[in-house]
Amino acid sequence: MRNKRMVSVHTLAEDVVVASSVMVADTSVSRAVGLLGRSHLQREEGIWIKPSSGVHTIGMRFPIDVVGLDAQLRVVRLWPSLKPYRLTAIVPSVRTVLELAAGRIVESGLQLGDQLRIQESGLLHEAPIPTS
Repeated sequence: MRNKRMVSVHTLAEDVVVASSVMVADTSVSRAVGLLGRSHLQREEGIWIKPSSGVHTIGMRFPIDVVGLDAQLRVVRLWPSLKPYRLTAIVPSVRTVLELAAGRIVESGLQLGDQLRIQESGLLHEAPIPTS
């Protein structure tokens, strides 16, 4: 795929690097292809699928950690070590999904409710501040 956009993902509170080399899948083609054709993910790699409210691992050859994020980039679902040929639930509150190397949820200490930030080329993308 040409012109791959890459970002890094961090926890907001603790500034833990969840993954430093995350491909953005924000087109119909990049979302459809996802990680298909890959034989593995390095510890620092991942893919950020947007929009997405759930994923499948049909055709994949390795397990992955899946993190469901709401519109404010808050962790609302965790699927650790999702094996090949599985489906996640479709979750209405999930707006985007991170697919990470298996084990990264535990290694980075991700928990439900954690706020994430996503950084691209020196620009910081954080959730919009809600208005009352």
